[in-house]
Amino acid sequence: MVKPHELQPAPGSNKKSKRVGRGPGSGKGKTAGRGTKGTRARGEVHLFFEGGQMPLARRLPKLKGFTPPNRVVYGAVNVGDLDTVGLSEIGPDELRALGLVHKRDKYIKILGTGEVTKKLSLKAHAVSEAARTKIESGGGTIELIDIPTRKKAKKRKAR
Repeated sequence: MVKPHELQPAPGSNKKSKRVGRGPGSGKGKTAGRGTKGTRARGEVHLFFEGGQMPLARRLPKLKGFTPPNRVVYGAVNVGDLDTVGLSEIGPDELRALGLVHKRDKYIKILGTGEVTKKLSLKAHAVSEAARTKIESGGGTIELIDIPTRKKAKKRKAR
């Protein structure tokens, strides 16, 4: 019976690593295969070091553009998806429960892709013109939920 401490890989499957810097008889003594003098002989050179020239990351321009800090991101739901739901009154909570909108989406916008075959009563934060005409032509109603806006702080006068 083989004991756990007797287990070892098949002969020749594992090659022992070369022990460098262990005397002239090892074949990799003295400088340990690093050559004589220079940065690589003394320590590590970091991955993106380019020998003192201006690094690529600093040569390239930074990304342009601007992302507004208070931008409003909507979760989109198409009119065709609402038609298949089977509910007549639909609000944000119902859309999240049905999985049509992610939980992380704070605001919901109804878009006009698809057809409406029944009367729908909707509550959403925004509605596209195409969706509005399709829903209202089908005899449905849309109630817009207000989006709170942040007031800008007044600048103080320097004294």
